[in-house]
Amino acid sequence: MTSALAYLKRMNMTETPESTAPAPQTSSDVPPDHLAINPRSPHFDGDLLARGIGIRFKGTVRTNIEEYCISEGWVRVQAGRAMDRHGNPLTLKLQGPVEAWFEDLGEGAPVAKA
Repeated sequence: MTSALAYLKRMNMTETPESTAPAPQTSSDVPPDHLAINPRSPHFDGDLLARGIGIRFKGTVRTNIEEYCISEGWVRVQAGRAMDRHGNPLTLKLQGPVEAWFEDLGEGAPVAKA
C-alpha cells in the first residue's frame, strides 16, 4: 500500500500541467472601469485620456463617447447639439456591452470588458 501511495506522490510531483493562460497584464495596460471626459467629473483622468482610449459599444467602435462604465454596461453620448443651462452638453445613457483599450499600445492591446 505504501508503494502505491509513493507512486501517486511521485506522479503528481513529476507532472507539470501546461499553462495556456495568457501573460499577466499590468494595471497600466488596461483602461479603468469608469472614465469621463468632463473635467468636473470625479471619474476624469487627463493622463489616461492623453494616452487615447478606444471604445467598442455593441460591437461598433465609437468616437463620440462622453463617459463609460464597463462593469455596469453603459456609455453616455451627446444628444445632438443641445446644451443645459450651464453650457454642458445633454447626454443619453445607452445600455449594452462596452469594451475599452488604450490606443497607444497599437494592435493587440489588452481589452477591458465585463
